[in-house]
Amino acid sequence: MTLLKTLAAAAVALSVAGPAAAEKIIVVTHGQANDPFWSVVKNGVEEAAKETGADVDYRAPETFDMVKMGQLIDAAVNQQPDGLVVSIPDADALGPSIERAVQAGIPVISMNAGSDVSKKLGALLHVGQDEFTAGKRAGEKLKEMGGKDALCVNQEVGNVSLDQRCAGFKEGFGGKVEVLPTSNDPTDVKSKVQAALQSNADIDTILGLGAATVGEPAVQAVEAVGRGGKVNVASFDLSAGFLKDVADGKAAFAIDQQQYLQGYLPVVFLHMYAKYGLIPASDVASGPNLITKDKASQVIELSAKGIR
Repeated sequence: MTLLKTLAAAAVALSVAGPAAAEKIIVVTHGQANDPFWSVVKNGVEEAAKETGADVDYRAPETFDMVKMGQLIDAAVNQQPDGLVVSIPDADALGPSIERAVQAGIPVISMNAGSDVSKKLGALLHVGQDEFTAGKRAGEKLKEMGGKDALCVNQEVGNVSLDQRCAGFKEGFGGKVEVLPTSNDPTDVKSKVQAALQSNADIDTILGLGAATVGEPAVQAVEAVGRGGKVNVASFDLSAGFLKDVADGKAAFAIDQQQYLQGYLPVVFLHMYAKYGLIPASDVASGPNLITKDKASQVIELSAKGIR
């Protein structure tokens, strides 16, 4: 009877205590609130939270602001979560905050930006693509298509990852490349690309660094100056509109880094790490994948749903 009473008491205590608390995971990215790219990342984060049961909090500054992002990381560290996911667009600005997280014993996974500095800052691994390599591949493809004079349109000046894309593009393209800085307002992008095309009739190639913010308005600018079919437009990332441009032959290709996975996988990995101590042994390359005309129509619907 003593044993039965002991077991019964233990069962009552367990039921009162309830199930173990869900892991607390905080995600801090540099994604601007009006950038559709990051809504897909957030969708991946939310799906992972739903599937794992983890308590996940997604945070980002309203604009591309490294001071504010550093403050968000510091605030997350003070909460002592079971895991922290960060993008690293500027290692000099964000490195000290990330290192504080590591020193506090918080497991960190980087995503999207920062593949070259992730390990040095103490992150367990990185989920994303090598931006220089992706830019170089795009340059090589556009060179094969006959390109000789190009624009690399940068909508987020100061983001090291975007600088790496343009640098890789220059190496792979081999011809003349001008970096055109803009805001991430599509109206501003269209105006500046259109002005560049009007001032230089030799431009035959445009690489955008974001599909909705740059790729779509770049196609519109080409059409507006009557040079459709004469200027190859390609863009990093996906949007339903830009994929339709690719499918319709108005754009050359999109470069897919599968940002849904960049939001989804780090949360799953940190959940498994907290629960079982399991973690992949190396970085996870989510891209690049070139989406050309023959593939574009297949992913338009998923892009519209915020998955691709």
